[in-house]
Amino acid sequence: MTEAQPKIKMRGVKKAFGPKVVLDGIDLDVAKGESVVIIGGSGTGKSVMLKCILGLLEADQGSIQVDGQEVVRAGARVHEEINRKFGMLFQGAALFDSLPVWENVSFGLLAEKRVNRAEAKDIAVAKLAQVGMGPDVGELSPAELSGGMQKRVALARAIAHDPEIIFFDEPTTGLDPIMADVINDLIVKITREVGATALSITHDMTSARKIANRIAMLYDGKIIWAGPTEDIDTSGNEYVDQFIHGKAEGPIKMAVRA
Repeated sequence: MTEAQPKIKMRGVKKAFGPKVVLDGIDLDVAKGESVVIIGGSGTGKSVMLKCILGLLEADQGSIQVDGQEVVRAGARVHEEINRKFGMLFQGAALFDSLPVWENVSFGLLAEKRVNRAEAKDIAVAKLAQVGMGPDVGELSPAELSGGMQKRVALARAIAHDPEIIFFDEPTTGLDPIMADVINDLIVKITREVGATALSITHDMTSARKIANRIAMLYDGKIIWAGPTEDIDTSGNEYVDQFIHGKAEGPIKMAVRA
């Protein structure tokens, strides 16, 4: 029974900001060890969904469970306990300019006083090695790194405490196609090595196809299609078809300001 329990389970999740309904009854399961990618256009609520799981936003209705533990309206102690299972790769890397790379990687461990500084540095060097970077990089400042290197450092930070679940927020944004492919390869490799469950949000279909076991599409506040990655080209859903092929014509109408 425990094995069948999803790592993340969402049922009827709703979230609105005033009259604007962003999430309108999200149902989604993410199994242990699975890599699920949520696709959808800008402003469709992908980031809001992620923030609701992380507890950064409170869902208005519905249930979000992590390993069977309820997140919605949970207390601070429960959130703290659940959040220890999470690693996060932020869209813009979100590194601290004032800290050297190794301190960025081990920031969470140091902040929670899990290790001393010498141990933290050893862990940072090991995690940097996992993303293909030498110990010398640990002494640099983020400003000395290219965009691709910053993203790799951010990935090393996301896995610093060997999380059970890693969230990837638009992992290839701002990268050229070759570096994007490097990051995609690293995501696949790292999640396998760490044995983590992955939930990603992106509108980059090349990335989605590479890192996902399963893809779900968010549109108009709902998951309108979900299935194995290899089935997405034959989904039979006109919204999915329009999105994955980037067609201007179709049921999805983009809001264009005059």
